[in-house]
Amino acid sequence: MKKYLALSILTFFSFAGYAQIDVSISLEKAIEKAIEKNSSIKNKELEIEKLNLQEKSVWNKYIPTVDATAIYSYFDNRLTIDLPTATIPIVNYPLFDGKTAFDNYGNLFNGSVMAKTVLFSGLQIPNGAKALQQKAKGTEYLKESEKDGVIKEVINSFDQLALLNEVEKLVNDSDKRLQTETKRVTRAIEEGLAIPYDRDKIKLASLELESKKIELEGKRKLVYKKIQYLTGYSVSEIDAVQYNLVPYLIASDKLSTENKQEIKALESFKMANEFLLKKEKGTFLPTLGAFGGVSYSSLFNAQTTTPIITGINEALYLGLNEMTISQNWVVGAAMKWEVFAGFERKHKVHEAKINIEQIQNQIDDTKEKLQLLLENNFVNYSVLNQKIEIAEQQEKAAANNLNMATKQYKEGLITVSERLEAENDSFKASVNKINILVEQRLSAIETIIATGELTKNLSK
Repeated sequence: MKKYLALSILTFFSFAGYAQIDVSISLEKAIEKAIEKNSSIKNKELEIEKLNLQEKSVWNKYIPTVDATAIYSYFDNRLTIDLPTATIPIVNYPLFDGKTAFDNYGNLFNGSVMAKTVLFSGLQIPNGAKALQQKAKGTEYLKESEKDGVIKEVINSFDQLALLNEVEKLVNDSDKRLQTETKRVTRAIEEGLAIPYDRDKIKLASLELESKKIELEGKRKLVYKKIQYLTGYSVSEIDAVQYNLVPYLIASDKLSTENKQEIKALESFKMANEFLLKKEKGTFLPTLGAFGGVSYSSLFNAQTTTPIITGINEALYLGLNEMTISQNWVVGAAMKWEVFAGFERKHKVHEAKINIEQIQNQIDDTKEKLQLLLENNFVNYSVLNQKIEIAEQQEKAAANNLNMATKQYKEGLITVSERLEAENDSFKASVNKINILVEQRLSAIETIIATGELTKNLSK
């Protein structure tokens, strides 16, 4: 009855377009901890932050920059002038006869405050900023895809732990039954109703169970280590996570890869490259800027020494106390147009077009692969649903056989080997059912991950 009820529920949800991954509150907290701890997700967040800063930096090029400078210098030089010779009328005295050298020294100070801004960048600034915007958006999609992988790892790791706990219960139950049989056989041997061979066979089966316990303990330690790595939980925190190990139910008529994060990321990266192409085309346009400011310049305590002048046989010492230009306001505009750059811009435009084409090819290929993966995962999920039903029937049949074999063995109708074989079959059937259940849950998660809607279908 229970089997048919589960089948009816599954059929109803399939036709209703239902998909849901049930997680308990404690399991949800473990998933959140794992997402917070994951270094790959942290790096994606830092990358997004870097891209946002780079976008702001590009837009900031429109903000005027203000520079303040103050320069003091002392100069001491010799100035040599060779001008055509001229003659002073009346006295007929030649000036600038050959090369004339002047010795100069003095002090020079200049201070200014200038502001500059970009008025038009050939659309390079807005297109460059939008390219970074789309790149950050694509990285955000990749971050969400990383989260899906973390969620899958956490749930499956806890499922593995639940599987080991259930197997341990089965081992303990079998061990109790064998201990009861050992006592019964021991009494029967003392009364001459059984032989030591029967006791030894049961002892061998008990030793096999002990071996399984050791194996289970080793596997449990590894699972604990993995969960600690994923979540940072202590052993007690791991043990506190509780949930029901039940099948996940999803529908086939609503499955699509349209919302897959990897496809959205590639589409964002393609758009980013389209903006980069526009940016490169903008280099063919002129750039315009404006500037303005005020400056202060002063030449003081300066002196020029002339060569010895014929007639007076002395050099002239010409001094300057101060020459100042103050509050020199300057306002202007500038244009730069690189008319020919040796085909470099043309090559960059062509390279940008190639990048766009490459990403489009990657998008087309990814869509086909993801659709194939989705179909493969759903087929596997459907097969495991059917296997769960069969495994439940096998478990029930094996349990009935074990009860019957136990009664028949007590009545002496079957041998101890047949009794132990029934015990082993029941153990294998129960373990097989739990294994298939864990595989079904993993397959359901992988199917929904292929649609890109895992986080939407998580519920508690």
